[in-house]
Amino acid sequence: MNLIHESKMSGKLAGIWAINTNTLTNKFCSTMRKTDAICNECYSASMLQGSRKNCQPAFQRNSDVLSQAIDYDDLPFINAAFYRFHGHGELINMAHMKNFHNIARKNPHCTFGLWTKRRDIIRQYHLEFKQPKNLILIYSNPSVGVVRQPPHGFDKCFNVVGKDEFVENQNCTGQKCIDCLKCYRHEGDSIIIEAIKKRN
Repeated sequence: MNLIHESKMSGKLAGIWAINTNTLTNKFCSTMRKTDAICNECYSASMLQGSRKNCQPAFQRNSDVLSQAIDYDDLPFINAAFYRFHGHGELINMAHMKNFHNIARKNPHCTFGLWTKRRDIIRQYHLEFKQPKNLILIYSNPSVGVVRQPPHGFDKCFNVVGKDEFVENQNCTGQKCIDCLKCYRHEGDSIIIEAIKKRN
């Protein structure tokens, strides 16, 4: 039995596999959902309480496993060229980040994108580790309508704006991620801008 559950993503992320965790039990996420950040309209929390409720047990198992040290031999082999850490979820602690680091090291043939708001964990990570070349760290800007540069320690910054804001600079425009790959390549745009999607 594999320790870590891998998810075949759908919608915009169709064609990309991911390792997801449970947003609903992540303390950082629970706190952020009570603020005026983009987290207040968290698509993951909504889906995990609705159309993707059946994913909660597998995502929770990942949360439990990834938040503790995993032996290198027990980390998965990833059969893909591009892969996402967290289509759902957020870093829980430093052990979680170390496990992602080791998965990237174990799979040098694959490029991994990690979206996170946890600047504190990334800061600590860079003090202890050298980031593998096949790991791209993307700061998930929590502020809607504010376009930021990548903070120190990040390769890119993902920004969400209103549909009528920064229109000429919006470069995440509805195509599938696998057909774009802006976030999965070190070269090219370091500032990604997407118009907010309202979910029912």
